[in-house]
Amino acid sequence: MSIKLNIQPEIKAALEQGKAVVALESTLITHGFPFPANIKVARDIEKAVRDEGALPATIAILKGEVTVGLTDEQLEYLASAKNVRKCSRRDFSIAIARKEDGATTVAGTMIVAAWVGIPVFATGGIGGVHRGHPFDESADLMELTRTPVAVVCAGAKAILDLPLTLEVLETRGVPIIGYQTDELPAFYSRSSGLPIDLRVNQPHEVAEIIYAHQQTELTSGILITVPVPIEDEWPTAEAQLVIDQALANAEAQHIIGKAVTPYLLGRVSELSGARSQRANISLLLNNARVAARIALALEKMN
Repeated sequence: MSIKLNIQPEIKAALEQGKAVVALESTLITHGFPFPANIKVARDIEKAVRDEGALPATIAILKGEVTVGLTDEQLEYLASAKNVRKCSRRDFSIAIARKEDGATTVAGTMIVAAWVGIPVFATGGIGGVHRGHPFDESADLMELTRTPVAVVCAGAKAILDLPLTLEVLETRGVPIIGYQTDELPAFYSRSSGLPIDLRVNQPHEVAEIIYAHQQTELTSGILITVPVPIEDEWPTAEAQLVIDQALANAEAQHIIGKAVTPYLLGRVSELSGARSQRANISLLLNNARVAARIALALEKMN
């Protein structure tokens, strides 16, 4: 590549040696939680990966430079920075050329992870198809069809049209694996009632699928869905009442386009108090732990 990639020395050495590294996104820092909760969550996620024996590589664009593996000082800077661009595929050239700060979305993080050779990425939930707007589709879905990275998540965000999101992924050839579940998790809730391709129960089983996928040289990603820990689950019926109210509020205020998702997530958090945030943080940490175990199993195979 002709653009400069700043890879933290620890991460660079691990990649050269084939050690387990887990990619992490940065939009949850800049757009997911308010300061100072955001820096605590970011550090806790990185610690969860390290505690399992893998290395965390949080990805962002800092003053126009794509950075893989943020230092603690860089995490702090990003957590309090203003006017940070959310970076998906279409935003990289703008952020780099204008020397902006950019937080990578699921799609953006997948791209950089693929550039540097990190096969496993942990996040909270992917974007998807918006309810009532079947043509309003997250760039995450398209990226999963063309970037070969395994994404460990709690399914798509519950504010979305989950059946239609699942249908789009299936149509576009993205394998969907349930980690200790037979159904697509519904982000805050463990079950959506939607069956998925395959259930596996151990990290090495996921690693075997990722390895086989690599050998085929298919360009699609793999979605590995992990239910939120049962003790922190927000039951579907309770969550749906709040989500429906948030959707009605968005409709009444004529909020459309890319403003919909951040509005809905913020409104759900307001309406639920600490309930949704507790589930959100719990699933983020759990996904990080599972991703680290998968990366370690893949390291052994390679």
